[in-house]
Parts: sequence; structure tokens; C-alpha cells
Amino acid sequence: MFRAIVITRAEDQSTNAAVTELAPETLPEGNVQVRIDWSTLNYKDALAMTGRGAVVRQFPMVPGIDLAGVIEHSDSADWSPGDRVLVNGWGIGEKHWGGLAQKARVNSAWLTRLPDNLNARQAMSIGTAGYTAMLSVMALERHGLTPDQGDVLVTGASGGVGTFAIMLLAGQGYRVVAATGRTEEQNYLKALGASEIIHRDELSAPGRPLGKTRWAGVIDSAGSHTLANACAHTHENGLVAACGLAQGMEFPATVAPFILRGVTLLGINSVTRPQTERQTAWSRLASEIDTDMLDTTTREIGLSNAISAADDLLAGRVRGRLVVDVSR
Repeated sequence: MFRAIVITRAEDQSTNAAVTELAPETLPEGNVQVRIDWSTLNYKDALAMTGRGAVVRQFPMVPGIDLAGVIEHSDSADWSPGDRVLVNGWGIGEKHWGGLAQKARVNSAWLTRLPDNLNARQAMSIGTAGYTAMLSVMALERHGLTPDQGDVLVTGASGGVGTFAIMLLAGQGYRVVAATGRTEEQNYLKALGASEIIHRDELSAPGRPLGKTRWAGVIDSAGSHTLANACAHTHENGLVAACGLAQGMEFPATVAPFILRGVTLLGINSVTRPQTERQTAWSRLASEIDTDMLDTTTREIGLSNAISAADDLLAGRVRGRLVVDVSR
């Protein structure tokens, strides 16, 4: 038997999440079975467990879009028992049972080898949030952004993606402008590497099609008016990486930044990236993230605490990352 958080749906379409004992035979199809050591609590997981977002595609569902652990059984020639692996994306926690459990059975094509210099807890401290931040940085770099071109805005700066985006950009020599609704976190954000803090209210309300240019690049995890205003204040030929929708899925903007300033909007899909790109991103994370700094951005909870922590995460009361020790 193993423990997992299971989301069920009643006839009236209401959902409920509870820690449940399951038999290994109940695991979904897959050619690799993993003993999970650590998982995380992400924004998407919190939406799934509280029923506030249409995240879960079928029921019952084990949430958790991240997991890290050791292979217990493999029917794949590419993987062997004892291999250290992580999984993020590919629909786990949405269409396929995810990582907020002690065991998982998955498709071997979804596995990423854990870098030698990262342990499972550190990998989950980074998780999809850090991985998405790295994909965003890689996209900006691939399209030519360099530190000498100007500031880079990071929205949702106190959240998971924002935290890692600041660390990664500052580590590469960029001057980072951090937008947050929690200005009491200024010292924390500056310790991560932010040079300037602005309140998210400067960007979150309807704005003008074009505004004064303020930054050469953007990593945005908010969407909605925040993304529209970020684009409106981006330098000529600047770059905007859109990787989240914390404020909303809509994009109430005009084409003005794109046709009058040549701004490029880059969509960041972290769910179905090819393994070569995933391995590159995780290798860079292992080498560029100060693992000692992870302790300042991470809080540890047990599997039994994850459901109650979901409300705090959605309410913006969580700084940085929550890692989940699935053994307790």
C-alpha cells in the first residue's frame, strides 16, 4: 500500500481532495514505476485540489505536476531500477496520476535523468517553477537578449517562477526589475538579485496601448493586463516571455507594441518540451542555481499538509517554493 492525495468528483460536480491509502495495482498504465521521494506544491496543483480551476481532466486523479525519486521497476531498455529521475509536465496531475503520492507509474519517455549534482529534494525545490523560469531565460537568450541591452522585468516576483527568474537573470549579469504585490518582501527579492522593486499595481490595471519604454526583456507569469502593460513598456525590438496566467488567461492588448516597436512575444510551453531541451534546462539549473540559496526560497511540508497549504498558495501567502516530503 502507498499514500497519495486523491481528487474525486461527486454527482453534483463538486470535488474533494483527501490523503488516501492505495494499492500498487491501482496505478495507471506506464512502463516505469517510480518510488517518489519528493514532490512540490505548484499553483496548478492548488487549483486542482481546491476545485477552483478546470485542471483535472479525469477522476479520480492524483495531483502533482512534479515528482523526483528512484525507479523501482522498468520495462524500458533506456531505464533501470535505481536510476534517479524526475518528471514534470506531460499532463501528470491533470490527465495521468501525478507526484503527490509515494509511487507513480509513468511513460518512460517522460523521464528526465536527475543531474549528478542535484538531489531529489533540491530538484523539487526548483521544480516546474524553476524549470519554466530557465526555459524563459533560454528563449530570451535564443532571440538575442544580452545584459547590456537594458533591464529585464520579472512579474509575480515573489512566486515560484519569479523567484528563479530573478536568480537566473541576476546570475547572468542582468539588471532585474521585480514586480510584486508583496512589497514587504523587498529585502528578500534584493537578496535574490533584484535591483529594483515595483508594485504590481503599476501593471495590473488597464493601461495605454504604448507607454514609456522601461525594459528590454520581460518574464511574465501573470498574463492579462500585466502582460499587456509589460509589452506596452518594452523597448524597441525587445522580448517578452509569457509563461503563466496568475492574473488571467485573457490578453487585453493591442498590436501597437509589436508593429510600432517590433516587440516579440515568446510563448513558453513547459509541458511537452522535447527531452533534449529538458535535459539542457535541468543541467543549466544544476550549475547556475546556488543550491545553498534554495534553502531561503523553500519551505518543507508533508503530504498531509499539502491540501491545506493549497489555499495559502492561491491567496499569495506563500513565498518561493513548497516542497512536499511524501513520506509524511
